[in-house]
Amino acid sequence: MTYSLYYAENSAAMGVRVVLEELNQPYTLIPTSIDMDTPRTPEMLALNPNGWIPVLVVNGTAIYECGAITTWLCDRHPDAGLAPGVDDPDRGHFLQWLFFFSSSLQNAFQMSYYSGRLCDAPEDEASVKRRSVSRLRELWQVVDNAIGNDNWMLGDSFSAADIYLFMLTTWLSPAHDHPGVGEFANVHRVADAVSKRRSVRLVYDIA
Repeated sequence: MTYSLYYAENSAAMGVRVVLEELNQPYTLIPTSIDMDTPRTPEMLALNPNGWIPVLVVNGTAIYECGAITTWLCDRHPDAGLAPGVDDPDRGHFLQWLFFFSSSLQNAFQMSYYSGRLCDAPEDEASVKRRSVSRLRELWQVVDNAIGNDNWMLGDSFSAADIYLFMLTTWLSPAHDHPGVGEFANVHRVADAVSKRRSVRLVYDIA
């Protein structure tokens, strides 16, 4: 069995690819444009009418939304230990952070990168972008406080939640006046530890 992943650099598909590498699963990449001015192919829209990636295809079935794909893959390959099992006390926290990352934090990033989609008039875009910056700072502080002195998002256990955290830190951009990851010492520490994993070095081309 080989997974097929609709993929682009600088997109959430990179996080899914890291998960696939951690799971040691074979996969093929389907290059996909994330340029908002580039029409999506009919084949792509048939799989995800929203036109967003990642989209994972296996045995003719497509799954989209990064958090959903991540959870599904971890549950499908439990021996890798990337997610707590359904009876594990940490299961709730694992899902909590995946949902937090995929909803709250990713939406805050969209306010920067796709501000025109979130307001009626071009003159309002600057306000949306400013709110994005303050919102990102608020949300990353929540994450930083939650990590505290722990090694990972789930305490002493590395999980796919840490991969998701790392992926989102790479979206912080000085060009958009985002806070730097260094403002959040605990987030920075976890992201740095994730960056040393073989899977991440491969996908993100880290020497």
